[in-house]
Amino acid sequence: MTLISSVSATAFRLASFFFLRVIPSPILQSAIPALLSLYLLSTSFTTKPARSDFNPLAAVIFSLRTPSRIIRWTNIAINSILLLAFIDFCASPYFDDASDVIFSRIGAVSDSSAKILIRYPNFDEAIQVVWRESKPNAAWNKGATLNLSEENDWVDTVTLSGLWPSTNYEYALAAANSSLLAYSGSPLQFRTFPDPHLPGGTHFRFLTSSCILPNFPYAPLQRRRIRGFDLLAEYLFPSSSDSVMGTAESSNDTEAFSSNNQDVSTSLPASFLLFLGDFIYADVPLYFGNTKESYRRLYRRNYQSSSFRKIYEKLPMFHTYDDHEIINNFSGAGNDSTQPYPSASDAFQIYNANGNPSPPPSTKSLNHVPYYYDFRYGDVAFFVMDTRRYRSFPTESSEEKTMLGEHQLTRLLDWLGKANSTATFKFIVSSVPFTSLWGHDAQYDSWAGFVNEKQTLLNAMHSVPNVFVITGDRHEFATIEFASPAESGFTVTEFSTSPLSMFYIPIYHTLRMQSIEAFTRTQTQPIVEEAPSVVADVPTPDATPVPSPEEEAVPQSDELASHSELVDQPEIETVTEEIPRERVIKYIPEGNYKWSSIEIDTRNPQLPTLKLEAVIDGKPSYQYQVVGTPVKLQGSTALGTFVSTNVKDILKKIGLQPAKWF
Repeated sequence: MTLISSVSATAFRLASFFFLRVIPSPILQSAIPALLSLYLLSTSFTTKPARSDFNPLAAVIFSLRTPSRIIRWTNIAINSILLLAFIDFCASPYFDDASDVIFSRIGAVSDSSAKILIRYPNFDEAIQVVWRESKPNAAWNKGATLNLSEENDWVDTVTLSGLWPSTNYEYALAAANSSLLAYSGSPLQFRTFPDPHLPGGTHFRFLTSSCILPNFPYAPLQRRRIRGFDLLAEYLFPSSSDSVMGTAESSNDTEAFSSNNQDVSTSLPASFLLFLGDFIYADVPLYFGNTKESYRRLYRRNYQSSSFRKIYEKLPMFHTYDDHEIINNFSGAGNDSTQPYPSASDAFQIYNANGNPSPPPSTKSLNHVPYYYDFRYGDVAFFVMDTRRYRSFPTESSEEKTMLGEHQLTRLLDWLGKANSTATFKFIVSSVPFTSLWGHDAQYDSWAGFVNEKQTLLNAMHSVPNVFVITGDRHEFATIEFASPAESGFTVTEFSTSPLSMFYIPIYHTLRMQSIEAFTRTQTQPIVEEAPSVVADVPTPDATPVPSPEEEAVPQSDELASHSELVDQPEIETVTEEIPRERVIKYIPEGNYKWSSIEIDTRNPQLPTLKLEAVIDGKPSYQYQVVGTPVKLQGSTALGTFVSTNVKDILKKIGLQPAKWF
């Protein structure tokens, strides 16, 4: 029994450490109470007297029975602290339901509108959103009155329309008497995107990542902290966590963004954050049930975090979901009644989806509101996929499996065809990796398990220049290249980044460096031969022959041509090389806190440039740069950002709205 007691106590401590600091695995979550129970039972049935000759350090590490009262109480204290930490981590989502949290965040922004999502519970008066341009003595404009109700968890989303492109705005919440409410202390600011119809290119930066869980790795008394957002805030606003976000530089910008903080970083500020799913973990560390409230409380818990508030009050966010917003490795098969999708979808729509761009008119024929969407930032286009709602069950045959469903796939291919001539860079956003190089459950949960549909998309992508795929989910960073079998095709590159604030596996890695599948490419190239070394006798000056006048004559043109043909025409050889269909350019598995910063510069149409910076645990760790293919874009007659601020004010006074011009 003494051996069982020591082994079970040691296993309990190791399991607790790994669960709280390395990976909150469901296996460990079940093992920890079992190991503790075994330890307590074996200890209570141990009758053998404690040894008097013992090593104090070993007795503490392995929880050995000793006659020392201090060591016994030390072991009790260690085991009790680990048990309390385990309970705190697992039970916090239930007891800390954040039902009173008040917040407002900036959702989808375009060149003429902005979505604002607000939660304000149990307020007796009507609340109205007021907004204005960020300039001295600007008057407030009255926006929509919020429709807050318990049915929607006291959350509503309003759209501010008729805005000017590349313009700074601010908004606040006002009571019925037009007085500003105490929240948020001062107006919250945002900037509209540039007009996508205008020529001239743009210069901006955006961020991408996925996967967050509050207080992981676990730390005592930090249940509301999401450290990844703390590090991201320091990265974006290095002078102060309260500093005001600047503006993205763009050829369409007409005025600078004002700020009262003179220490704001002069680097190119971020224009928005793309969050790629696993915003909540409904089933980690515990699954609290298939009810609307079980899912809603997890969203409230994240939005009450002061770490997250530093980001969502300053930076527009675009969302998609992945499996953990629902349940692990979920497949919906196009049936919204598949459990637990109804409850999970309700919470996602209220807190995240309603803040995304509105569905396109082509989806009105559907019997549901789709969660996939597209948007533009200047001459850069984005399509955000829904990879869970329509995906086939894993048991279906591979030939018939779909991840997107027929309508979404058609919509994506149509978007790609239009973006080919209207956007310089095209970004396709997937919550799960597009590559098939990751192993383990990614072989059926990522695009690796949807071979035919993936190949259909790849064929289309290879025909369009400057296509990039942005993904998350695997809790690792990788840059992956998809080569085109056709010489006339374009290479596709994937950037996969996660987690923003969650676990990573320090030892077990499943990413292969290149695919087994490859293709051969034949090309011709000149044969380069190294000139042979010749050792010759050097004549003395006296022995050097003097050329005759005939020898000094200039050769005729036909002689020159004949000589040129002999010298300038190199031999040609045919080379066949084997190229993997997918290969890893960079792989970084380490780090609990990861995000990618992607900078786009299309101001020089002949040299459109993409720069990526991968940030691991708050430190820039990898840079990647590519010069894209020049794209001749379709023209436009839009005038929005060429109009001065004074002219804008005059036009507004006589009732002309800029959005109607585009």
